[in-house]
Amino acid sequence: MRQLPASLALALGVSISTPVLAATDYPLTITNCGREVTFEQPPKRVVSVGQGMTEILFSLGLEEKMAGTAVWVGPVLPQYAEANSRIKRLADNDPSFESLVGQEPDLVAAEFESHIGPEGSIANRDQFSALGIDTYVAPADCAAKINTNGGDGVRKELFTMELIYRQISELAAIFDVEERGEALVAELKKREQDAVASIAGAAGKDLPVVFWFSSKEVTGDAFIAGKNSAPAYILKTLGARNVVETEEEWPLVGWETIAEADPAVIVIATMERRRHAADNPEVKLDFLANDPVTSRMNAVSNKRFVLMDAQSMNPTIRTIDGIETLAEGIRALGLSQ
Repeated sequence: MRQLPASLALALGVSISTPVLAATDYPLTITNCGREVTFEQPPKRVVSVGQGMTEILFSLGLEEKMAGTAVWVGPVLPQYAEANSRIKRLADNDPSFESLVGQEPDLVAAEFESHIGPEGSIANRDQFSALGIDTYVAPADCAAKINTNGGDGVRKELFTMELIYRQISELAAIFDVEERGEALVAELKKREQDAVASIAGAAGKDLPVVFWFSSKEVTGDAFIAGKNSAPAYILKTLGARNVVETEEEWPLVGWETIAEADPAVIVIATMERRRHAADNPEVKLDFLANDPVTSRMNAVSNKRFVLMDAQSMNPTIRTIDGIETLAEGIRALGLSQ
C-alpha cells in the first residue's frame, strides 16, 4: 500500500511509522576468531589497534567512545582528521600492553591477530580477559587464514569485502548502532558497483597486474600481494589478473620472477611509514626505472604505474578505495574502452 506523505498524514491526524532496526538485545554474544565474547552493554571506552579498525570505528560515529589508537600506516581518512586529533595515539607502531591497559578500556579492538592473538606481539586475548577487558579481532584476519609468527600469514581462500561488512555489522551490534552499520555497508557496496561499471567493456580484461607494497632492501625481494589477498580481490572485481600464485598474504618475491611474469601494470603502495627501505614510493619508481632487470618489464617501459594508498591494499573499508583507484588507473592508462 502506498504510504501517505508525512505532511499530509500529520494534517489528517494519521499516525505513521518508519521501519527501524531493533536495538541490540544485551547480553550479546558473538563468536569472534574462534572465541566467544559476551557484551553486557555497549562498550564505553575502546582502544583500537590498527588504522583499518580505527577508521571503521570513526565511520560508525564512535569517536566519543575511543580512548586511544595505535598502529598507523598513513594519514587518517580526511573526513575524520578533526575527530582523530582529539584521540590519544599510543604509538605509530606496536604499543605496549601496559599502554593499552593504562587507558582503562572495556574493549580492545585489533585489526590483526599478529598484534593481539595467540602469539600476539602485544599480548594474547587471555591477558586482557584476566583484567576484565573484552577483545575483538577483525574477522578478515581470521577467516580461512593461518597467521604465522612474524609474518603476514597464509590466506587459504580469497578475501572478500563480505568479511569487512561482517566486521562493520558486528561492531554496530556491539555498540548498538545498527542503523549506522547498515548505512555504511550500503554505501560501500554502491561505490564498489559504480567502480566496476566505470570500466565495463574494458580492453584490459585479464590484464596481468602486480601489487608492490614494499621491500626490506630496495634491491632485494619485494613484498608482493598473494593470490588470495585484498589486492587479489580488487583484481578479480575489476576482471584483471594477479601474476602471483602463492597463498601467502604478502610473499617476498624476487624481481627476476616478477619480470618473467611481465605484468602490464604495477600498483605501487604509497605511505607515510618509513619502516622499510622501499616504503617511499619515489624510491620504488627510481629502482624500477634503473634496475637492469625491472627496467625491461612491459609495465616499466610503458610507464604503466598506479599509485595506491597502502591502506587500500589491506583488508579494510579502504579496499573499496583501491577498487576505485585501480579502475581510474586503467582508464587513465588507456586500457579501457
